Amino acid sequence: MLVLVLLDEQDSYGYELVTRLRAAGLEEVSGGSVYPVLTRLERDAQLTSYLVQSSAGPARKYYSTTPAGLALLEQQRQDWQHLTAVVHAVSDPEEVAR
Repeated sequence: MLVLVLLDEQDSYGYELVTRLRAAGLEEVSGGSVYPVLTRLERDAQLTSYLVQSSAGPARKYYSTTPAGLALLEQQRQDWQHLTAVVHAVSDPEEVAR
């Protein structure tokens, strides 16, 4: 979900996504966890990619969301809201009863 959120904000390449996730507070995230997500989302047509030449090395593969990816993101946001409501209800039932 977070990869889709970041790509909805702006197109990015893999390592840039890793650094953006780290800057957001996921200090332990690695390319080894982000790149498979990008591959799966692209395979499932939820992302598209394009190459941009780099002055400091090989071309970078940038990713952007597709309409299917944005629909998935919306569903994931709804699922997340439901999950957090359930966790809150189970962990603090007195608060929910008020």
